[in-house]
Parts: sequence; C-alpha cells; structure tokens
Amino acid sequence: MIVPMKRVFLVVMDKYREASLTKLRDIGVVHLEKKNVTSDALASLQTKKSALETAIMLLNSYEAKAKLRMKAAGGASAKPETSGEEAKTGAVKRASDFVNPNGVPYDVGAVDAHAREQGLFRHILNLEDERKSLQERSTNLSREQSRIKEWGDFDPQQVRHLSENGIPLYLYEFTEKTFNSLPKDVPYIVIKKTKAIIYITSVGVEIAGETPVELGKYSLSALESLQTEVQEKLNDIENHFIALTERAPDLQSDLETLVEQIEFQTASEGMQTLEDSSNESTVSWLSGYVPGEKVPLLKSTAASNGWALMLDDPAPADLPPTQLKNGPVARIIQPLFSFLGTVPGYREFDISPSYLLFFSIFFAMILGDAAYGLIILSIGLLVGFSAKKKSGVFPDIAKLLVFLSCFTIVWGTLIGSWFMIPHANLPPVLLALVLPPFNNTGPLMEFPSFLQNVFGLPAEVPMDEFKTRWSIQFLCFTIAVVQLTWARGKRFMRQLPSLSAVAQIGWLLLMVGFYFLVLFMLLGVQFPAFAPYLLGTGVALILLFSEQKGGNFLVNVGKGLAGLFPTFLKTVSCFADVISYIRLFAVGMAGAMIGLTFNQMAFPEDGLGMGIAFVVRFVVAVVLVVFGHALNLALASLSVIVHGVRLNLLEYAGNHLEMEWSGYAYNPFALKQKNKQ
Repeated sequence: MIVPMKRVFLVVMDKYREASLTKLRDIGVVHLEKKNVTSDALASLQTKKSALETAIMLLNSYEAKAKLRMKAAGGASAKPETSGEEAKTGAVKRASDFVNPNGVPYDVGAVDAHAREQGLFRHILNLEDERKSLQERSTNLSREQSRIKEWGDFDPQQVRHLSENGIPLYLYEFTEKTFNSLPKDVPYIVIKKTKAIIYITSVGVEIAGETPVELGKYSLSALESLQTEVQEKLNDIENHFIALTERAPDLQSDLETLVEQIEFQTASEGMQTLEDSSNESTVSWLSGYVPGEKVPLLKSTAASNGWALMLDDPAPADLPPTQLKNGPVARIIQPLFSFLGTVPGYREFDISPSYLLFFSIFFAMILGDAAYGLIILSIGLLVGFSAKKKSGVFPDIAKLLVFLSCFTIVWGTLIGSWFMIPHANLPPVLLALVLPPFNNTGPLMEFPSFLQNVFGLPAEVPMDEFKTRWSIQFLCFTIAVVQLTWARGKRFMRQLPSLSAVAQIGWLLLMVGFYFLVLFMLLGVQFPAFAPYLLGTGVALILLFSEQKGGNFLVNVGKGLAGLFPTFLKTVSCFADVISYIRLFAVGMAGAMIGLTFNQMAFPEDGLGMGIAFVVRFVVAVVLVVFGHALNLALASLSVIVHGVRLNLLEYAGNHLEMEWSGYAYNPFALKQKNKQ
C-alpha cells in the first residue's frame, strides 16, 4: 500500500536554524521539498564529492587484481607491505621514484606530508595523475624507439658533436626508387637496407629537396633503459593502488558522510527567511512531507523544541513522495522495481502484490521448464544464504529468485518439461504429474464439464502436441482477461462514488467480450450468444459515463459521444491487449524449440556409436547440452525482462490502470549511516 502523507510547514528561529535542522535530521521522518540552491559552500562540497567518487572508482578498478594476488598467495594478503604511517596516510613507499608532470622528483617527506594534509582520496587522485603522466611518457618513449630502431644503437650527442666540429652528418630514409635517383656526386654511407626502406647518412652535404631524419635526445639503449624505469614506476603505482583497495570502505564511509553534509547544507540554504525583522526575531521555515504514522513523533519533537508546526493534507496540485509499505511477501518484488527505476505516483496504485503474482506466472511460462526452475532455485538459495552469512539477512532479491523458481518448477512439472525432454522419454513418476490438458493425449473434451459448457470446446482435436499448444494459448488469453478486468475493477473502486466509475464496468464488460471473440477467432471456440451483448453494453456504458465527473448529466453524455473516435481507438487497443498475451506461449515455445534442438544435436536418433567414437561423441554431447541450455536459459531470462515486464507495465498498469509511474521515492532528511547501523 501507499502510505498517506501529510504536508508539513515548520517555522524556527533563524538563529537556531542549524541546531533545529540537526534535531530534525535526528528524528529522520520529514521528506524535505527540494529547492534549487547554489552557494560557494555547496559547490565546494559537490567538488569534493566528485573527487571522492572518482577515487572510489579507481580503487574498485584494482579490486579484481587484488583478489587474484590474494588467491595466488593462498588466501594471505599479497599486497605490498606498508608501514604504520603509510597505512594512515597512503604515502608511496618509494616516493622518490615518482616524478610530477613537470619531471621534478617528489621528495619522500613531502609526499607523506601532502597525503596527511590532503587526505587519502586526494592522494589517490594524485597517484592517478602520476600514472597517466608516466603512461604518456611510456607511449612517447615507445614511439621514439619505433622511430629510430632501424638506425641501430648510436648516441645522438656524438653526431651533434661531429657537426659542431665541422663534420656534419645527415640521416635520410629513402625508398629504393628514390635512392636510385640520387645524384652521383652526393657522398653517403648506406647504414641499412630493408625490403621497403634504405637508410643512409650523407657526410657534410644535405641532399637537395629531401628532409633529413631528426636526431632524438637519447640513444636506443638509453630509451630502453628509460622505458624500463618508467615501467617499474608504473608497477609500483599499481602495487600501491592494490594495497589501497583495503581502504575503499573508508572512502565509501567518507562519501556517505559527505552526502549527508550536502543534504544538510542544501536544507539549510533552502530555508526561507523573513527578512523584515531584527536579527533576534528573524524566523526561517521549511516545507516537506511526513508519513501520517510519523506525525506524533514530529509533533512531540516540535513541541519540545519550540517549533511552529502546521500539518495539512496534500493539495491536488502537490506532488508528495511515495512510500510503499507491504508485507514480507509482496515486498520481494521491490528489487525488480528498483532495477527498472519505477515508482508509482502518490495518487496512483501500489500494484506490488498483483505485479508479483502475475510476473511470477509470466516468468514460469516464458522459462517453461522445471529443470530451469531448479537451477534458478539453487542460485537464489546460494545468493541468499551467502548474504545471510555475511549480513545476517536473507535479501529480498534472493527471496524473489526462490519465489519465481517455485512457480517455474510447478509450471514445468504440470506441462512435463524437464530440459525439453519429450514426454515419451520422461520417467513414469514425472509423466504422472503432467496435467491432462498438457499431456498431448485425448480430446480437449477432457476439460471439466463447466468449462465445456461455458466455452463450447471443440469435440475433436488431433491427438498430438496441438492439444498442449491449444491449452497453453487458451490459458494465455484467460490470464489476460483476468488481469485486465482486475485492473478495471480496481479503477471502478477508486472512482466511486462518481458516476464515471460506471464507465469502468463498461470497459470490464468489453474486455470479457473481446476475450470470447479472441477465443473464437484464434482457437475455434464457439462464440457465445451473450458475448455481443457484453460488447454492446460495454461500449454504451463507456460513452454514457466516461465524462460524468460532475455537472449536467446530458451535457456530459454529449462530451462522451464527442469522444467517439478516441474511444474507438482505445477499444481497438483493448482488443490488441488481450491478443498480446499470446507472447507468453510464443516466447515459451521458442525456448522449448531451442532446447529441443540442442538435445537432438547432442543425442541424435542413430545413437552415439561404440568404442572411442562413443567417448568422443559423448563428451561433445555433454558440451552441447550444457552450452545449449545455458544459452537458452540466458535468452529466456532476457525474454522475461522484455515480455514479462512489458505485460505488467504496459498492458496492465499503463493501458488499463492508466499509471504513469510518475512518482519519486520517500527519502527523509536523516542520518543515513546511523540508520544503516
């Protein structure tokens, strides 16, 4: 359910603003209205927050390497040893090895002092700057090595020395064609020939029209030595980053504290002040929302601190935050809502229970295999108990996986799907659990008699897989009408006692009529004699009552008739919504065909052969089965997100509950770290 909110206006003496906000934060029940405020203090805090987030991201990028080193060391810490002072400050053990972007070596004492003064996160950012500078230096050295490597190892300074003493040497690189066209009187020495390039040096004379190779600063051996030094320094930085990964929780705690400081500063600067008064009598006020059940706590706090407090119900134009309060079962769908980023508006519906139920059914029908359900059950239990071992709590995401897997196991058992093995090859105990409509034997008249009378089922249907397909399609459309009429029923109850609620009855009747029409068109079910009356009555009620929101009845009827074309479009959309539930069958069938295909590839009808051929083909078969079903399970899980979520969010919640998911979560002004504890 969506928790009712109260509008809050709180007035305090401006001279007690900071103290009042501190006490308000301590009780942690008021969601403050967000205001766009700017200040130098806030800008400074935001800059620091960005730097902290960058530092945490940098440390997290080295977490995998840290784990690998610990694993290689047999579980013991494989990180570089640091002194007690280094552990506190994060100072580099070999600080003198590092140079700043200007090439000036750092002083060890200066680095330690800088780390103590600037803090760990700034030291991490400085390390990253050093790493980038060294990486750029390494790239430049590699480029220079590549440029001069064909000339061999010589000292450029010696060449310059010869030029300064009257013996200039000019280096050239020519293609063979250009080299052969050189004037005969040019004095040169061939240094090296390759297939593409000829390297020469001209003694004392520049070759007209050609540009000599620029001499570098270092010889090839000197470049290699410099590159080695740079790589050692880069390795040292990496080692130090790995050592600092242990400090990531400290940085995360600092970030959370900083976020609280930003929230506090924002709240303080967002308070409005009455300026036309003396400093001693100036008052400030803020506004926000508080859950109805928390009002007594806020009142008692206001009374004990001398605050002026006004409470009221949110006005129609107000947009209160949304707080969902559900039982332990319905709450497990919340991780999916968080993943999708969907929050119902304050005046919309909380569909958590129905969403969980129908999503579980969709999940089971799309995966469609009991063995897949057992795999997901194992994953859910593993995740849940691992988390419980660390935190003492079995997380909701693990509960959701277990819940979904149970539906999948039941559905797969009822239709006899175990790794898509044909029914004829299933053990008798599993075959006995298959529900008759899904066992591919016998006519459809095996349905219960009350269903035969209502739906006029065909008397003869081929006794093959068609029966199971027909039954699943029938179930898809039945789920559609149940879910969509449930949505219309909820809107009917919400709109009472307004006459416009009657229009929802019209939509409900229309959905039932469309249901029978779809069964007639796609499944060959006899179209009931009463179905046209359902359709006609539904349309009439929609046109007559959809605009009955107060005022003259006949005038509102005219408004409804004036909207005939939009109503027609919505009617067509409703018909399409019912048909769209066939996707549960189609996607489930696609997954079944993929799994069956891999099974047939792995275990062909002619068997696996004998002898060594049997061993080879058996190994290949196992690889095919494992890979194929792993791929199929991944694709089916993706299909659940695409199709299962769509049916709930679009057809059910969007088209028929008319939800826009325009809400934002209730986030009280509180000490978050304290609440975690």
